[in-house]
Amino acid sequence: MSLYHSVQIGNLALDGNLFLAPVAGYSDRAFRSVCFQGGASFCYTEMVSMEALTRGSEKTALLMRRAPNEKAYAVQIFGGNPEVMEEGARMVLERTSCELIDINCGCPVPKIIKSGAGSELTRNPEKLYKIVSAVAKAAEGRVPVTVKIRSGWDSQNLTWKEAADAAIKAGAAAITIHPRTRAQGYEGKADWNILAELVKFSAGRVPIFGSGDAFSPQEAKRMLEESGCDAVMFARGAMGRPFIFRQTRQLLETGSFDEIPIRESLEAGLKELDILSGDIGEKSACLEMRKRFCAYSKGVQGVGELRRRIVQASSRADYQAIFAPFLQEA
Repeated sequence: MSLYHSVQIGNLALDGNLFLAPVAGYSDRAFRSVCFQGGASFCYTEMVSMEALTRGSEKTALLMRRAPNEKAYAVQIFGGNPEVMEEGARMVLERTSCELIDINCGCPVPKIIKSGAGSELTRNPEKLYKIVSAVAKAAEGRVPVTVKIRSGWDSQNLTWKEAADAAIKAGAAAITIHPRTRAQGYEGKADWNILAELVKFSAGRVPIFGSGDAFSPQEAKRMLEESGCDAVMFARGAMGRPFIFRQTRQLLETGSFDEIPIRESLEAGLKELDILSGDIGEKSACLEMRKRFCAYSKGVQGVGELRRRIVQASSRADYQAIFAPFLQEA
């Protein structure tokens, strides 16, 4: 089988195996839109609080909206109370047309852990089982329910095997692992050996997806080759590089890939800005896009001066003027 291939997740069939991971504060529908345009097979929303959703948060509801060009997408949810997770999952299915619900059992942020969610669930397989069962009950087979875990709490407490087993037994249709511990956060290296071990442990019961340190097409290829995982999730590797999916597919299918012209990257960024402006207003969108355009500008000659101007931009016209020399290039 080619390294680039279709993926079956429960009753959901996807054409490819290159995914955009759920990234808090980043994978809104504007960014997902340009990633889908850039070749992503499937995208996940940033994680959505079920406590907030069930309490009527409109901001939370906005996080769940489908991007204008997404053929299929996943809503990632989090919470530490099985009853609230079940109620929230029902609301997700009532308010969206998502094709999959993913449960975050890996976030290392202290405030998430204190709520009994995120990485707390990776180290508490019994509670993880209850939460996955509750969400699967709410889904009633309409969409697959999947789980994202970490390797464990710290290097002395690696509980990925117990967490994965609990998730599968509770009805999870696929598992993603970010093979860092909660203690590592996003530091150090992801242990792809654990990813490979999880693939063997699953033994084909459910697809296994890899996340962590896929910063280039070459690294994504190596993850697939070394671990045998079914799909790769790009997170930080896609920031400012929404075409990394297309490049990776090229590499997997032909052995090489084309570089993306800066003009094409900046045009994608401006499209992202336009969608975000429609959702949260031009002023807020322009402020949010400062960090994103800094990522888009990586590798540009004279990047220091360019970024100095980017972090002062406050309107679409400002960005258009800043990027005009690059957009006019053939």
